[in-house]
Amino acid sequence: MKPRKIKDNIYWMGFVDWDTRLFDSLIPLPDGTSYNAFLIKGSEKTVLIDTVESKFFYELEAQLESVEKLDYVISLHAEQDHSGSIPHVLARYPDAKLITSAKAKGILMDHLHVAEESIITVEDGETLSLGDKVLEFMYTPWVHWPETMVAFLREDNILFSCDFFGSHIATSDLFITDEARSYEAAKRYYAEVMMPFRKVIKKNLAKIGKYDIEIIAPSHGPLIQRPSFIIDAHNEWIDDLPKNKVIIPYVSMHSSTRKMVDYFVSALVDRGVSVQQFDLTVTDIGKLAIALVDAGTIVVGSPTVLAGPHPLAAYAALLANALRPKARFLSIIGSYGWGGRTVEILSSLVPNLKVEVIEPVLVKGAPRKEGFAALENLAETIAVKHKEQGLR
Repeated sequence: MKPRKIKDNIYWMGFVDWDTRLFDSLIPLPDGTSYNAFLIKGSEKTVLIDTVESKFFYELEAQLESVEKLDYVISLHAEQDHSGSIPHVLARYPDAKLITSAKAKGILMDHLHVAEESIITVEDGETLSLGDKVLEFMYTPWVHWPETMVAFLREDNILFSCDFFGSHIATSDLFITDEARSYEAAKRYYAEVMMPFRKVIKKNLAKIGKYDIEIIAPSHGPLIQRPSFIIDAHNEWIDDLPKNKVIIPYVSMHSSTRKMVDYFVSALVDRGVSVQQFDLTVTDIGKLAIALVDAGTIVVGSPTVLAGPHPLAAYAALLANALRPKARFLSIIGSYGWGGRTVEILSSLVPNLKVEVIEPVLVKGAPRKEGFAALENLAETIAVKHKEQGLR
């Protein structure tokens, strides 16, 4: 794809990846993604903000054919999906300097073997004059690495936000044209990448509030011409109060746990509690992560396998522990044949969750009257606790 004009002397470059379905060998990409770089031509200096994965440099290289001189390459974030092609760009423009944050310097030297003499570091709030345009840098640590920063182009009111406000979508549109689709993609991205750093992101959202932003240019996904759309969404996601919602990631081997889940869902719905259930044998983990953003309670459903939880249930617990959602309560339901340590093992996998553990419901074999009654009690307990917490 050719460079695309954003404003006078400001261009999108990069690679639209329609085909990749797994990011970092970890995150599902149902809609592909993009790797966005940005070229700014000032009256005196020309800069390239971020690059692309090294394997996609051929596309960026073709886009740079018309750029005779490059004064600076700016690395807002040292992760390789943005920085991977920096060595190639510097080899093409040997007089160019690499500008980055102080913490990113060492990371770029370690990961990409960039020569120290090629790097210039900038401090929080420092500016760079391009002649008729000025870039201001602002540190945004832990969005989502410790060295991250954003850059604001004052004259054009563009925030180059790197992973902040990103979304994994491959699209031919330069700007967002479908806000509903973009909202889900951005929420997925927040859930999978940013949610563990929710409290720090809250502080960084407040920091960017000083800018009069007209366009947000993230490094993944389309550009955003209505900044309030994505900023308001992030303010909702980082809010400390979850929703009156229970999510149930579960797996069932011989239907006993599934019968419990079906009954439990109905009992919760009868009490006015919103529910989402996820069969872990077929679930898109990204969808589960999205649901975790708002959940007030997490209930893991698992049969007992070799004296412990099913591996998929253990994975769901580890995922929740890593993402650190704002849920207030946790419980476990499931069945067993003759014994085991399902509750103890699952509980040990979520030390990062600041939750109250509600008495689990485990039944021997297929559920009977007593087991269903215990599920009713669990549903009632959750409904009451949600009301007490003011969850809506």
